[in-house]
Formats: sequence, C-alpha cells, structure tokens
Amino acid sequence: MRLLCLVVLFLAAPAQAGVVFMYHRFGESEYPSTNIRMEQFERQLEYLAENGYEVWPLPRLAAALEAGENIPDRVVALTIDDAYASVHGKAWPLLRRYDFPFTVFVSTDMVDSGASDYMSWQQLRELHAAGVTLANHTATHDYLVRRKDAESETAWLRRVSSDIGKAQRRLQEELGKEANESPRLFAWPYGEYSLALKDRVEKMGYLAFGQHSGAVYPGADLQALPRFPVNERYGELDDFSLKAGTRGFPVQTVSPVDPVRNDAVAPELRIRFGNSDARLGEMVCYFGSERIEPEQVSPGEFVVQAGGDLPMGRSRYNCTAPGPDGRYYWYSHLWIRTR
Repeated sequence: MRLLCLVVLFLAAPAQAGVVFMYHRFGESEYPSTNIRMEQFERQLEYLAENGYEVWPLPRLAAALEAGENIPDRVVALTIDDAYASVHGKAWPLLRRYDFPFTVFVSTDMVDSGASDYMSWQQLRELHAAGVTLANHTATHDYLVRRKDAESETAWLRRVSSDIGKAQRRLQEELGKEANESPRLFAWPYGEYSLALKDRVEKMGYLAFGQHSGAVYPGADLQALPRFPVNERYGELDDFSLKAGTRGFPVQTVSPVDPVRNDAVAPELRIRFGNSDARLGEMVCYFGSERIEPEQVSPGEFVVQAGGDLPMGRSRYNCTAPGPDGRYYWYSHLWIRTR
C-alpha cells in the first residue's frame, strides 16, 4: 500500500535512462502553447538521427521499465496527445521519412464527434496498420482529479474508471482487440493525477504518463512516468538537445508524494536521492520563474520549498543537477491546487 506522506520510490540508482517527449499539434501557429512549428520539429528529428539516439516504440520502453531491465544510453520515445488532425497530415509524413516510431494517446469522444481538427477513425486505422501505437487518453479528456459537486469518492472513481474503460473499448472496437494491450498505456489528461487515481489505473493494468519533466528508468513510478512537453516556446534545438540527454534522478524517498493540495501554502518537499554521479552541491530548483535554494538536511537529503503561494491548478517544483559529462539529472514534482 502506498503511504500518503512518505513513499519509497527507488532503491538503487539506474544504470541508464530513457527520455519521452510529448507533442500535441504540428504546424498550427494559432495554438502556440500546444503547437510545434514544422521547422522546429524537423530539426529535432534530424538531431536525434545524427547524434546516436535510438527512437524506441513506447511499448518497448514501457515493457523494459515494467520488467526492470536496463535501458541503453540515448534512448528516446516520441508521444503525441489528443489525436489532432495535424498528426496525420503534417507530423506522420516527416516521421515516416526518418522511420521513427511514435505513439498517439487518443481522446476517443472527440474522434467519435467527427470534429474537423481531430483525426477520423479511418485515419487512425491507417496509422495503426502502419505500426503506429494508439493508446488511451480517456474518452472525455476531463480533469480527472476534480470531483463533481456532491460526488462521493466511490462515485468519482467509478466515473473515472468508466471514462478510461470507454476509451479502451472504442480503441479495440475500431482497431482490433489487440489494440493497446501488452502493455496497456495511458496518458493523464492535462498531466493531472492523484494517489487514488494512480491506484485505480494500476488496478486496471495501465502504465501511465504525465506531463512533468524528467527521464524514465527502471524503478520509476509506473503510474506517473514523466515526459518532456514540447511546444513552440520549448522547441528550439538547444532546449531539446539538453532534455534528450537528461539522466534520471535516482530518488529513494519523497514526501509528500500526493500532488493534490487543498490550500495555497507552497508545500515543503523532502527528497532523498540515491547514489549517482550527480553533483548535488550544484543542484538548483525552480518554482515557475522563482529560483529555490534547496536545503541539505542530511547526506543526500534535501528540503525544497517555494516562497510564494501555489496558484490554482497545476504547478511544479523542478530540480536539476549536473553530472560529470555535462548532462543533467532532472526531477520534477507536480502540484495541483484544487481550492
């Protein structure tokens, strides 16, 4: 059982880590917060191809994580959320040119609605037939952590389970019963999750991905795996290459682990790091644009706390430390203020 205040996450430092990138829209400049310009995207794919990176299908990476297997250095996976039409029309031709596998997390109600800015089931079947992984992003793309008025915890979890189950059913009705099985993959809408939700998707057999930053590696939380979001602002090559080379920060314990907060007070985060060659004395943390100086309270153990209040909705503490080879260790902790 997971503890609400303290959870042991990792027992040893990973040998290597993989990096998962997350995209939404391609060449749709009217949506800069979720769009990547095509010239940026092509430079990113070219960088991976020319610098010794292996682009793995996400199921292969997820299976390695689930089995606790070592991941070779310079492994990345490419994921795309929501199933917008520009995936088929703009991203896929470029990804085929580089022969890079990728995964689309599909919000099935929007596809069922026939909305013009989403792919159709026929287009998704084309991707599936070509070997593209299509995975679960719920049917509704709702804010899952937020209960409806007067909704009990039992009713809330039942509703979330139904939402996820409906998306899985629609994927398999349209693509075949093998779709999104072995392993089952899920992406949290808006990157939002809680301890109760993680327990629920684990019981449903899913490995789940968020939108907080960092690398993935054996021993990581399989229901809250990090991905680096990519958009126009964070799409230039210097930023992309830094993240592609990220190492997984070996964390032994973290408290509190539940990201959901019911008040505005910025939480004190206590982290104990495992063995690595990270230069912890040079670690820096950020809360938005606010730089936080982590306080070392014992060997390998630090306390991080922002000075300002949490905003409503999502925010993060991000901590990085350099390694001896110039590549960075990166840990990100999600917060969700609900009231």
